[in-house]
Amino acid sequence: MSQTLRLDPVLDIKAAEPLKAAFLNLRGRPLALDASAVERLGGLCLQVLISARKTWQADGQALRLADASTAFIEQLVAFGDPDIQTTPEGGQTQ
Repeated sequence: MSQTLRLDPVLDIKAAEPLKAAFLNLRGRPLALDASAVERLGGLCLQVLISARKTWQADGQALRLADASTAFIEQLVAFGDPDIQTTPEGGQTQ
């Protein structure tokens, strides 16, 4: 069963360290990201998200985007549409 991490509405430089800490606390288990409230995504928090994807992938755990606001999706596209999801070997996303 996956945990859900609800992302803050403003993911700017001030949010990067708390976001990193939240990922560290949830490491080692499947995780769903709820980005439904995100209004702004900054570059540093995007780096944290990409790092989390790589970490979850290395750990063989699923990391998926469960829900996303239009603003979050638009800002991902503006950053080049990086993939922040990973599926472990075997394809299970539970």
